[in-house]
Amino acid sequence: MELLRIYAITTIVLALKMAAIAVAQGRARTGTKLFLNPEDATSFGGEQSSREAPAVERGARAFRNDLENIPMFLILAWIYVAAGLSTTAFAIYCVVFMAARIVHTICYLNSMQPWRTIAYTVGALAMLALIIHLFIGVVLA
Repeated sequence: MELLRIYAITTIVLALKMAAIAVAQGRARTGTKLFLNPEDATSFGGEQSSREAPAVERGARAFRNDLENIPMFLILAWIYVAAGLSTTAFAIYCVVFMAARIVHTICYLNSMQPWRTIAYTVGALAMLALIIHLFIGVVLA
């Protein structure tokens, strides 16, 4: 049951983190008053634009990066839960991955290099460690 609890917390935190990007994009839109949709421009007292504001586009890229990484981690983590492997190791994989993804988003939205790449790499290494643990604990077992 503890593995499932860790998985649930991880999923919730990562979902909230991704939702925070949408909030950041909304703030960028209302701050610049540039909207792709004419009804939004009218409703929020802005102007219609054929392009998103740069901060909105940056948020979209950060969100796409999440879509390239978070689902794979959650699928692998679910297999880990189903296999019933080490709770301590799982907690470490999840905490490191979550922290790295949160830092990555903060760095992405604020144009902070090399920290964005470092955060991405730390998250990728946490996922790689999870993959190796699964391979040894499930495939080779």
